[in-house]
Amino acid sequence: MRSILRPLALLVALPLFALTACGGGEDKGTTDQPQAAGGAFPVSIKNKFGTAEIKAAPQRVVVVGLVEQDALLALGVTPVATTEWFGDKPGALFPWAQAKLGDGAVPQVLSDKDGIQFEKVAALQPDLIVGLYSGITADDYKKLSALAPTVAQLSGAPDYGVGWQDITRTVGQAVGKATEADELIKGVEGQFAKVRAEHPEFKGKTAIMASPYDGYFVYGSQDPRSRLLTDLGFTLPADLDKLLGGKFGANISTEKAALLDQQAIVWFPSKGGTAKLLADPVYKALNVAKQGRGVYIEEDYGNDLYGATSFVSVLSLPTVLDQLVPKLAKAVDGDPATT
Repeated sequence: MRSILRPLALLVALPLFALTACGGGEDKGTTDQPQAAGGAFPVSIKNKFGTAEIKAAPQRVVVVGLVEQDALLALGVTPVATTEWFGDKPGALFPWAQAKLGDGAVPQVLSDKDGIQFEKVAALQPDLIVGLYSGITADDYKKLSALAPTVAQLSGAPDYGVGWQDITRTVGQAVGKATEADELIKGVEGQFAKVRAEHPEFKGKTAIMASPYDGYFVYGSQDPRSRLLTDLGFTLPADLDKLLGGKFGANISTEKAALLDQQAIVWFPSKGGTAKLLADPVYKALNVAKQGRGVYIEEDYGNDLYGATSFVSVLSLPTVLDQLVPKLAKAVDGDPATT
């Protein structure tokens, strides 16, 4: 469950996302945008704690966020270090990112289990530190920016909640590849548009993302995974955030289990947890369960979809679209016999 619930453990605001639930796949969030155009240096990038002044194309990039290595590799930049989120992959790279590594050196893997490893970061002699999808604090930022220009969370984006477009675009600016970043974004947004055109049945149907963690943990509109659903054409329940107390996600009591009864629900059970969830008397009494409208992405670090739906990155999203969309189509086909 670490991949799905890590932001919860850090009391952050996630999936994802900042990317807005605009259905058209366009980034219309209110986050600060980099202040330089194209690949020109120097470039100034505002964040919630200050401004990163990057004077030249970085050669040694250290990632202290959890997913930014995907955007870097998509742009042809291999970080010298990444931060482990889950999966214990070499370099903290999943298959979609490993394919972009090529002959590049496998990045050193850092841990943030007990906080940022400042000494190890310093030893890497970075000339750029990236922590967009992170929970960097003001004190962390002060320490990191003393080592190298640091791109922390963007203003207006919750911790662990910045959208994949903002990540890709900002990383592109930081490494002098803004044009390439825009092209990557357009390419993936085009894939979303194609899915929406091929699946008009998604439009307007209500859907949510949830995990059977300590009961029922439901993700709100600020989470990148929830925004993934809206970008596919689904609609989040109108009272979702209110029921979650305005948080990126929260546990709900069995008395509020009716929130789960949507036209589609995507679950992230722990390993072996799907059978337990399907046997849960409260859940199995809901129409969403009885009519087969659930999609179950069980924890399995060898399962590309589990990891890809957690990362919600420019590199992982094609895997999500390829594997999750057919499951969602079956969930909303109106046939309870479809699994």
